[in-house]
Amino acid sequence: MYQALLIKYAEIGIKGKNRHLFEDRLMHQMAVALRRVDGSFETVKEMGRIFVMPHGECDKVGAIEALQNVFGITGICPVLIVEDMDYDNVAAQLVQYVQETYPDNGTAQTFKVNARRPWKQYPKDSMELNADLGEAVLNGCPWLTVDVHHPDILLNVEVRQSGVYIYSKVIPGPGGLPVGTSGKAELLLSGGIDSPVAGYMIAKRGVEIDAVYFHAPPYTSDRARQKVVDLAKQISKYTGPIHLHVVNFTDIQLAIYEKCPHEELTIIMRRYMMRIAEIFAHRDGALGLITGESIGQVASQTTQSLLCTNAVCTLPVFRPLIGFDKQEIIDVAERIGTFDTSILPYEDCCTIFVAKHPVTHPLLKVIEKSEHNLDDAIEPLMQQALETTETISITS
Repeated sequence: MYQALLIKYAEIGIKGKNRHLFEDRLMHQMAVALRRVDGSFETVKEMGRIFVMPHGECDKVGAIEALQNVFGITGICPVLIVEDMDYDNVAAQLVQYVQETYPDNGTAQTFKVNARRPWKQYPKDSMELNADLGEAVLNGCPWLTVDVHHPDILLNVEVRQSGVYIYSKVIPGPGGLPVGTSGKAELLLSGGIDSPVAGYMIAKRGVEIDAVYFHAPPYTSDRARQKVVDLAKQISKYTGPIHLHVVNFTDIQLAIYEKCPHEELTIIMRRYMMRIAEIFAHRDGALGLITGESIGQVASQTTQSLLCTNAVCTLPVFRPLIGFDKQEIIDVAERIGTFDTSILPYEDCCTIFVAKHPVTHPLLKVIEKSEHNLDDAIEPLMQQALETTETISITS
C-alpha cells in the first residue's frame, strides 16, 4: 500500500498566474470526493505538487477509486515516503520497493531511475542519484536491466525537505478541468443515452451542472422519472451535486398536439423545452444550456431543425456530441456507467408525442406561424409548469 498519493494534472500546469486558482479548486473537488470514503484524508500542496495524505485506518483503495472521478486529475501515483533521508537507507528502501512491486516472474524487464531534487540541500544531486540508485537496484534485483530510453519500469524518486518520495505506477484519471472553474450550465436531461454523456463532457471542461427533466404524466410513468433521477446520480459522481428540476410538461404537450400541425410537433415541443430550460438557467445562475443533440441523428436534429430550436434561445447552447455518431456516444456512456440505465425500456415525453412523419427541413417562419395557434393558451400553461416544478437535490 501507499503512504501518500501524488496527484498529477495537465492543463492546470499552463494556467500562468491563475494556476493557483485551478489548483485550489482541484483540491476542493478532491476533498469532496474523499468525503465518500471511509477514513480521514488530507490534501496538501507542496512546491508545485498536490498530495493526498491518509491518516489512521483508511480505505486506501476506495480513495483511489473516488479520485478517478475527479475532473482535472490525469494521474494518481501511490507513493512510498522515506522519512529517514540518509542515502543508504533511501537506496535500501528503493530496492525493497522494487523487489515487492516487481518481483522476478521470469520475464525480462527494464528500468530507469528518474530522480528529482526539489530540496537542494540534499548532498547528492539528481545525476548522482540516478547513477547510484540505479546501481543499487541492479545489484538488488538482478532480473532487471537498465534502459534509459524506453524502460518498462520508471522509478521516480523525489527528494523533498519532508522526505524522499518513491513511486512508479500511474493510475489514470479523467483529465479535463476541475468542476467549478468554468461557470455553470443547465442540462436538458432525458432518459436517453445522449444527454447524460453531454453533461459529463461539458462538466469535464470545468462547468458546474444543473438539470431540467420534462415529465409527462400519465403518459410517462414514475419509473421513467426515477430512471432520470438515477442517471443524474450517476453523472453527479463526476460533476458534483446537481439540482434536477422536474417539469410537468403534459398540458403544454397536449396543447401543442391539439393546435399545431402534427409533423411540427417535435420541433415546437423542443422550442418550448428550451424556453423553460432557459428560465431555470437564469434562476440557477447558469451561463448556457447543454443538450445531447448530434447532427442528423433524428428528425429534430437536422441542421434546419437545430436552427429553429436555437432561435428561441438567448443563452449559448452547448452540444458536445454534435459530431459524434451513435456508437461513439455509446462507448462513452458505457465507460461512465450510464448506458445500462439509459436503455431501460421506460418511455419519455419525446417518444410519446412523436409524429409519424416529422418534418426534417422545417422553415423558421412556418414554425413561428404555427406557434401563433397557441397564443391564447400557452402563457398560463407555461406559468403552471414553472409553478409546479419539483426540484430534487442529487448527489452520488
